[in-house]
Amino acid sequence: MEKKQDRQEKDGPQADAAEGEKAPGDQKAPEDQKTPEDQKTPEDLKYKRVMLKISGEALMGDQGYGLHPPTVERIAREVKSVRDLGAEVCMVIGGGNIFRGLQGSAQGMERTTADYMGMLATVMNALAMQSALEGMGVFTRVISAIPMDQVCEPYIRRRAVRHLEKGRVCIFAAGTGNPYFTTDTAATLRANEMGCEAIFKGTKVDGVYDKDPETHPDAKRYDEITYDDVLQKHLGVMDASAIALARDNKLPIIVFSLDEPGGLRGILSGEGTYTTVHG
Repeated sequence: MEKKQDRQEKDGPQADAAEGEKAPGDQKAPEDQKTPEDQKTPEDLKYKRVMLKISGEALMGDQGYGLHPPTVERIAREVKSVRDLGAEVCMVIGGGNIFRGLQGSAQGMERTTADYMGMLATVMNALAMQSALEGMGVFTRVISAIPMDQVCEPYIRRRAVRHLEKGRVCIFAAGTGNPYFTTDTAATLRANEMGCEAIFKGTKVDGVYDKDPETHPDAKRYDEITYDDVLQKHLGVMDASAIALARDNKLPIIVFSLDEPGGLRGILSGEGTYTTVHG
C-alpha cells in the first residue's frame, strides 16, 4: 500500500528516477559521528531554502578555461554539507569558463546568438555539477529554461518546487531562456519563483568591499549594505537588473567567499564572515 501511495506522489518519469529513491536527508549518520552542526534541525537554520549563485569561472580552478574536476567536487561537497543540514538548495551556475555572450558580441558576433551560446555553456556546467553531487549521493535535477529533454528537465515551476520538497538539489540552467539577461538575473528570478529566503553569491572574497581588496589593502568590507547603495556605488555585486529585482521582492543577497571551506554551511548555522545586501 505504501508503494502505491509513493507512486501517486511522483511527478513524472523524469522527476523520479527510480522506486525507493531516498532524499539525502533520510540517510542519517551514526550518533557518535555527528558534530554539533550535524545535530541541527531545519528549524535551527537561519535560511531553510536558498539559492546558490556561482560564476562559471569558479569551476576553472587554477586553469584559464573549462572545468577543473577537483574544484567542481570541492564546491559539490560544500553543497552536500548544506543539504545534510536539512536546507533546500537551488543553484545557478554561470558559463563564463566556457563562453561568455558579451565577449562574443564584443568580437563581432551577433548578440542574440552569442547569448544563446552562453546559455548552452551554463547547461554544460550544470551537468558537471550534477555528476559531482550525485557521485556523493545527493539526488540532483538539472532544469533548463531551453528544452532539451534528452539531457535535462524543462523548467516547470511546480515540479521544481516538488523536487526541493523531496530533498533534491535543483540546478537551473540556460539562464532565463532569453538573450540580454545574465545568470545573475536568472538566479534572482528563480529564487523568487522557488520561494527562496536568500540568494548566496559565492565570490573570491568574503563580502562586499568599497574597492577591490586584492589591489587596495585599505579596502573596507561592509557587514551590511542596502540595495540602493550597491547600485549607486557601482559595487558590482550583481548586475543592476538582478539587484533591482531582489530589492523589489525584498530578497536578501548574502555575499561570501566560495574559497573558504565550510563557509556556506557556517552562514546557514549563524556563523562566518559575509556581507548582507538588503533594504
